[in-house]
Amino acid sequence: MARFLTEDDVSRLLTMPRALDAVETVMAEMADGAAQNIPRERLRTPGTTQHLLQGLVPSEHAVGYKVYTISKGVVRFLLYVYDTTDGHLAGILQAQTLGMMRTGAASGVATRHLARPDAAVLGVFGSGRQAVGQIEAVCHVRPIREVKVHARDRLKLTAFCETMSRRVGIRVRPAEDAEDAVRGSDVVTTITTSDVPVFDGAWLSPGTHVNAAGANMLSKREVDEATLRRCSAVVVDSRAVAQKECGDLLPLIEKGHLGWGDIHELGEVMTGRRPGRRHADDITCFESLGLAIQDIIVGARLLPLAHAQKLGIDLPVGI
Repeated sequence: MARFLTEDDVSRLLTMPRALDAVETVMAEMADGAAQNIPRERLRTPGTTQHLLQGLVPSEHAVGYKVYTISKGVVRFLLYVYDTTDGHLAGILQAQTLGMMRTGAASGVATRHLARPDAAVLGVFGSGRQAVGQIEAVCHVRPIREVKVHARDRLKLTAFCETMSRRVGIRVRPAEDAEDAVRGSDVVTTITTSDVPVFDGAWLSPGTHVNAAGANMLSKREVDEATLRRCSAVVVDSRAVAQKECGDLLPLIEKGHLGWGDIHELGEVMTGRRPGRRHADDITCFESLGLAIQDIIVGARLLPLAHAQKLGIDLPVGI
């Protein structure tokens, strides 16, 4: 029998440590040539856009795809996981919470491998649902003592900071402005829908690590050229995906200031194939686009947990 997990089921099962471990595992497996990721494809109509991501994770005997639609501001996510031993459908998961957690975990893994070990202050741009996973993940991998958040809606931002302070158990406060979010921060994370850079790279202190997690279309930008030109290491989750989707990198690539050979994949840095941070004063950047294999490994690991805890709805095998 296949299993169907709702958002509530996923929320009960998926912790940030589980998400971090899954993403760390699969990024190393991609660097080793085992896990395979197919870049996102999009289909557009006047009213709806469909997004499709596919991947293979041999260590979990899992292959599958995530599909989501955006229509009139509503996003609907479903993840399909199949067992490669005989091709049967192992499960279907509602994947909004799962996506938020694994996106945060990707930034957390990058922070673990690229930020200074003593990083203690986190600056964040964005206070939407995705920002929850970003803050939680970075706080799991570094001794963060303060989080500063900048967002356009001040009323919503205040409530968000109060909620996150309780969730992570440290001080999360509204930043005075964009510059305040960056100045003095050891890690800066952007998770917005902006089509223009959200801060000036001149504000970054030596030694800062940047997670840019929102610009997953060529039309989007969160990080300016000054930031990227100051970086000793620019890292992506996948060069193949970045070439199709990373709006932050496109201007420098087109001007010849950066080549794809200069850009490292996170799994390559993790496994020692490519360098990451070399010195304490280095500025580093991780451009997170989002990979199917990250979703699939998380989903594949949640399904047996759901079975053990009798969560989810059993579906006929042939569905």
